Amino acid sequence: MKKVHNFSAGPGILPEEVIRKASEAILNFNNLGLSLIEISHRSKDFEEVMARARSLVKELLQLNDDYEVVYLQGGASLQFHMVPLNLLKNKAAYINTGTWASEAIAEAKKVGKVDVIASSEDRKFTYIPSNFEIPADADYLHFTSNNTIYGTQWKKFPESTIPLVCDMSSDIFSRRFDASKFSLIYAGAQKNMGPAGTTMVLFRKDILGKTGRNLPKMLDYEVHYKKDSMFNTPPVFAVYVSMLTLQWIKDNGGLEWIEKLNELKAQTFYDQLDSNPMFVGTVEKEFRSTMNATFLLTNPALEGEFDKMLKEAGISGLKGHRSVGGYRASMYNALPLESVKVLTSVMREFANKFA
Repeated sequence: MKKVHNFSAGPGILPEEVIRKASEAILNFNNLGLSLIEISHRSKDFEEVMARARSLVKELLQLNDDYEVVYLQGGASLQFHMVPLNLLKNKAAYINTGTWASEAIAEAKKVGKVDVIASSEDRKFTYIPSNFEIPADADYLHFTSNNTIYGTQWKKFPESTIPLVCDMSSDIFSRRFDASKFSLIYAGAQKNMGPAGTTMVLFRKDILGKTGRNLPKMLDYEVHYKKDSMFNTPPVFAVYVSMLTLQWIKDNGGLEWIEKLNELKAQTFYDQLDSNPMFVGTVEKEFRSTMNATFLLTNPALEGEFDKMLKEAGISGLKGHRSVGGYRASMYNALPLESVKVLTSVMREFANKFA
């Protein structure tokens, strides 16, 4: 089978060895003679999977027992509503850096008072805001660490005296950072740590139970962590593959290893982008995402020719989001450096042919 270079923005690429192990588990899990997706989630075999998936999050992020980890369903989109339900009592502060941050703000406003303290919408989300004031009386500050659609990323996180809450769906476990500065982090697995179907949420236990709300059980973080992420039947396959992916990161050297690899991939791509007259980036350079590189052709009339060359090279998933167009190279953890080199080679060949 011809190698396909997968730049999909999500569901994104997974490590080959993870896919292989997951495939084996579908046929025969733990030599039980049963498939992973047909055993009881209450069985000892799956309880061990869930426990390992939760513990690996804390291990990789170097967090202590002040934190809990749960695997939920509903994607980051459900977290846009669950976060304010569980944390917003008086008001919350939000920073708007793109589509998903805007969605989170809209959902929070359904729950309570929201102050949007900074936004990059004035320049079409091509930068990350700075010089904003964080209200000391807000219950929390929410922001999105990496913006998959527009291609920007926070390089330095806000310093805050109030609880920090972050949507890290598209760059979780891609680099080192001090996770202990955050009170809650959530991430849909399907972009950088597993398949579609589950969302990882980690939080400090002491931030819960302060809103006075009588929450539906399915929307209450405390219910889920006290039931070890199994208040209801969990998405067993998605949790298992996420566990395998986290173990893959650990076995290869942890966040230090993956950060170096991701920086090398991004540098390889952006060096070509900046030196090639046929392409132009869409965001300000200092805020470029390591995960999602967005760019345009300087001559849009040649898109058909470029697309043809991409297909011939076995490159998939490079089209930009339907709302903004152009191209987007998603270079998630499992994307090999080789794939980036194939893409930059096609870009050079395209310039030689049409410049």
